[in-house]
Amino acid sequence: MADINFGAVAYVLGILSIVFAFVSQWGIGGLIIGIIGFIQAKKYNVQKAKRLNIIGIILSAIMLIINIIFVVLLINSGADSGSFPLF
Repeated sequence: MADINFGAVAYVLGILSIVFAFVSQWGIGGLIIGIIGFIQAKKYNVQKAKRLNIIGIILSAIMLIINIIFVVLLINSGADSGSFPLF
């Protein structure tokens, strides 16, 4: 069986967490991938991967907060009553 370089895996997960922060719905995908990547980077002591995963976690959390605020504003503006055009 081939040896897996988990440091490289953590690095790739860090990059993916940043991408998924903007692409996935609510930023949850980036948050999950960032946490998994951070745990792997910490376990295998890969500093650059740690930084990438922390950036991905922070960006995902910011996107999650922005989306929650947006939904609250839509609900408060009457989007649920049909008076606010969603499309």
